[in-house]
Amino acid sequence: MPPENLNQVTHTSVLGVPHERFLATGRTYTDLQYSFRMGIATISKIVDEVCKVTWNTLHNECIPSNTPDMWLNIANGFLQKTNFPNCIGAIDGKHIRIVNPVGFIFYNYKNFYSIVLLAMCDADYCFTYVNIGTYGKSSDSTIFQNSTLYRSLEQNTLNIPRPKPLPGTNTPVEHVIVGDGAFGISNKILKPYARSNMTHKKKIFNYRLSRSRRYIESTFGIMSNKFRVFHTPINVSFDVTKNIVKACCVLHNFIRLRDGYRIEDTLTIEGMVDLPAVPTNRSGHALREHFAEYFVSPIGSVPWQDSTLTESRGARAIVSADRYAGPTRHAYGRVAISADHCAR
Repeated sequence: MPPENLNQVTHTSVLGVPHERFLATGRTYTDLQYSFRMGIATISKIVDEVCKVTWNTLHNECIPSNTPDMWLNIANGFLQKTNFPNCIGAIDGKHIRIVNPVGFIFYNYKNFYSIVLLAMCDADYCFTYVNIGTYGKSSDSTIFQNSTLYRSLEQNTLNIPRPKPLPGTNTPVEHVIVGDGAFGISNKILKPYARSNMTHKKKIFNYRLSRSRRYIESTFGIMSNKFRVFHTPINVSFDVTKNIVKACCVLHNFIRLRDGYRIEDTLTIEGMVDLPAVPTNRSGHALREHFAEYFVSPIGSVPWQDSTLTESRGARAIVSADRYAGPTRHAYGRVAISADHCAR
C-alpha cells in the first residue's frame, strides 16, 4: 500500500472504532453514542468519512483491473474448482434492507424498502465487480441491463479474451458469466434451464452451472457474516448507505486476500434477498445448448454428475415427505442488500 494511503488510513483509524463497531454489529448510532460517549451526529460523520476513505484507499488494490490475464486466471480457477470451462465470473443481485426512506422508489417486490447490490465474483470468493445503489422498486429485468457491467459487455470494453475451445474440443466458445433466473440469457450470460420439461441433459447443465453460480452466494454469505450491519435494516441516508456497502465489499476482498476462506463463514446469508426470475429471451440459447451438449459428452462429463442427480432427487423426495409428516419447521437465513457503484 502506498505510504500516503497508509497515512490516510492511520489518521482515519483514530476515528474508526465507532465505524468498526457499526459495521461488525449493526448496532444503531443511538446505542453507539453511549458506548463511545459521542454524539449521534459525530458518529454519523465518522462512519461516512471512514467508509469513503476505506473505499478510495483500497479499491484499486483489492478489486482487480479488467485485463485478459485476469479473466484467464479467473476462468482457470472456475475450471479447476467447478469443472466449468470458460467461466469468468458468477453474478447475482441482492436487496439490502434499509429503514423507510422518503418515497416509494425503494419499496421492492418483497414489500420492504431496499437498495440493490449487483456483484460478480471469482472462484476465490472475491468480488470482481460491484454496482451499488439501484432503487429497490426498479424492475428486476432492468437492474442488470442498466448496470455499467451490462453496457461494458455490450460494448466489448472489458478486455475479455477471445473465444477459446472447451477442453478436448476444437471449436472456439465465448467466455461466459453464470447467473440465475434473474438474468436474461445471452452470449455473455448463462442461466439455468427452466424447471418445466426438464431432460437429462438440461438437468446436468443446471447442476454443472449451479456449482459455479454458488460461489457468488457464498461470497455474499461470507460478507454478511463478517459485517452484521446487513443483518438489520440500515438506518442512514441513501448516500451513506452506498458508502457503507462499498466499504464492506472492498474490506471483504481485503480480508479474504489476507486471511483466506473458512466454510463456516458461508452458512447463512442474513439481511439479503434474491432478485426474482425474469423471462428468457432467445439470445444465447445456442451457446447454452453447446455447453449442455458438452457436459453430457464423454469429453466434457464428470464421473459423479449422474449419481449426484440421483441423490438430489432422493433428497427432494425426503423433504417432500417431511412436509406432510408433521409440524417440523425448517429455518433458513433471511436475505437483503444494495447500492449503485461500478467497482471496475
